[in-house]
Amino acid sequence: MAITTTLTGDGFSLRPLQPQDTDILRRIFSDPDVAQWWGDPDKSVSDAMDLSADESGFVIEVGDDAAGYIQCFEEPDGMYRYAAIDIALRSDWQGKGYGPDAIKTLARHLIEQRGHHRLTIDPAAHNTRAIRAYRKCGFKTVGIMRSYEKGPSGDWHDGLLMDLLAEDIEL
Repeated sequence: MAITTTLTGDGFSLRPLQPQDTDILRRIFSDPDVAQWWGDPDKSVSDAMDLSADESGFVIEVGDDAAGYIQCFEEPDGMYRYAAIDIALRSDWQGKGYGPDAIKTLARHLIEQRGHHRLTIDPAAHNTRAIRAYRKCGFKTVGIMRSYEKGPSGDWHDGLLMDLLAEDIEL
């Protein structure tokens, strides 16, 4: 079941996505620093607006500005009970700590309120900036997923699987 409450962090909020957020998402996914990882902005907007019942999407708001988008998928099967996170942060908000803080805020909610014991994130293996940010949040490398994802150029690239266990973190 999707998360429907706004989550707050230090100077920002994670507001659940609303039907009228299409233009906000288009601005986020059209940013060249985001599009290089997420691909076609129109497809990214469409995917974000068409989440399954096990997915939640949030606009990362700093004041009145939409700094980015963060989403999660929650595995409902009790044998696996984990959540996966993905994030897109506009270039003018990168490097200011909002990405890691948004991930920590969502992670805290997923672990403390939703009962997940493990979180995953899977950046492109060559996205060093994102990997650095995820390590700041406590994510650890699990391994390389070869030819994992087709990038915007049409070429397959490797993904880096990272995870974070509830008992390993201090949120």
